[in-house]
Amino acid sequence: MTEPSSSTPSPVISLVLRLLTFISILISLIILTNNSATIVVNSTELKLRFKDVYAYRYMLFALVVGLPYILLQIVFGIYHVSMGKRISSSGESLLQFDFYADKVPPLSFLCFSTFSLEISAVMSYILATGTGASFGATLDLKEVFSELGSNYNKFFNKGSAAASFILFAFLFTAVSSVFSSLALPKKL
Repeated sequence: MTEPSSSTPSPVISLVLRLLTFISILISLIILTNNSATIVVNSTELKLRFKDVYAYRYMLFALVVGLPYILLQIVFGIYHVSMGKRISSSGESLLQFDFYADKVPPLSFLCFSTFSLEISAVMSYILATGTGASFGATLDLKEVFSELGSNYNKFFNKGSAAASFILFAFLFTAVSSVFSSLALPKKL
């Protein structure tokens, strides 16, 4: 097996990126799940919650899937930083997990049964699509509901804030993905 490139980033940098991803996901989750608004239309009180907007439900899915994934990556990263080696004897298995978990296209696990960890391989894509769906729905619905008052405006502003933090999580995951590519042995 060939050793990783000398341009491989420090494991501490990868761990910091994963911690930033975790913090971004957690903040987004808190903002999203506490988001609701109440307005009165024709003497009828209406309550809008995040679960009433399908794009926000998808964002919740992305956050709920992303949280255990990034926690697992943080545990691997802490082990690597503290022990100076990866969890497997050669280190190659974890390098492959990092690589595939960040990059493998969705549904490829249906074609290649040898990659058992590829279910988590779509993390970057899930975070990116959660961001896009949430920003798109927020902009469209904010325009539609703009005449109903400031409560709805606050609701959609919180939706934008949650989408912004999931965007940060995606960006941190994307940078981590580049670092995992650099750490792969040349022979792979």
